[in-house]
Amino acid sequence: MEPLRPGTIVVIGEALIDLVETGDDEPRLARPGGSPYNVALGLARLQRSTSFAGRISRDPLGAVLRRHAERSAVDLTLSVDAAEPTTVALVELDGTGGAQYRFGVDGTADFGWTDAELGRIPDETAAVHFGSLASWLPPGDAAIARRVAELRAGGAAVSYDPNVRPHLQPDRAKARAQVEAAVPLAHLVKTSAEDLDWLRPGEPIEEVARSWLQLGPSAVVVTRGDDGSTAFTAAATVDRPPVPVDVVDTVGAGDAFMSGLLDALGRRGLLTPAGIAGAPFAECLDDAALVAAITCSRAGANPPRRAELGRGPTPG
Repeated sequence: MEPLRPGTIVVIGEALIDLVETGDDEPRLARPGGSPYNVALGLARLQRSTSFAGRISRDPLGAVLRRHAERSAVDLTLSVDAAEPTTVALVELDGTGGAQYRFGVDGTADFGWTDAELGRIPDETAAVHFGSLASWLPPGDAAIARRVAELRAGGAAVSYDPNVRPHLQPDRAKARAQVEAAVPLAHLVKTSAEDLDWLRPGEPIEEVARSWLQLGPSAVVVTRGDDGSTAFTAAATVDRPPVPVDVVDTVGAGDAFMSGLLDALGRRGLLTPAGIAGAPFAECLDDAALVAAITCSRAGANPPRRAELGRGPTPG
């Protein structure tokens, strides 16, 4: 296996197919998805060198996922050619374009990680992102946690997005324990107000974020939908507004924000453990919000390419 290009961001996690319910009189649309897969796609479209470490099925849907990633210049050399079928998610949109998800995960490809498979990721990896279903669904979640811990110990900058799914995590106490066991592995945690409301209902966002900072990250970023986003560090709290947009749907919005945030840090030479700790989060949150807004202005998890950022989204 050839070595990764210097500065490559490795993204670990699931690649699945979203079946999007578009209305009573229209068929469901099938689109590539999965939070880590979307993050990798978004980073590559922003011209970051990106390698996706996923267990991608050999079935026809897996072939769709591979082709879609390769068209956006995502490197798949770290991905596993898996015998199990592709994971499928049913996406239901409400009247405002908000998305709710239900997953079919039994026996599918994304969650069977082994230590040997994850050993394909080079020890000298500079930055790694993980999270979502693969980070908390057995049997592969423990293997992912072990490999991420090794990469962090080797000097990699680590980011994490729990991407909570109550349908798959109905035991709130267990879900909280799963997520908060992963938080110490990361230098940067990105989560949402919706995630925190499920994990720790009734607790103020700032209290939860600052309790997570005590677990080890240098920064915790919380997206709050129409209320924008907030970065919490030991030294400061930074609030930024959203970018106005006519929302088509919110599928992949949080993943696009994550891609935009990692790209913003990378462009400033700050996608390192020390760089994250001292990053100018006001600027970085604004950059990430623009990427998310453009994604919300069109259907599905369809993050923008670098050239589109100057045009921006349709104003709301």
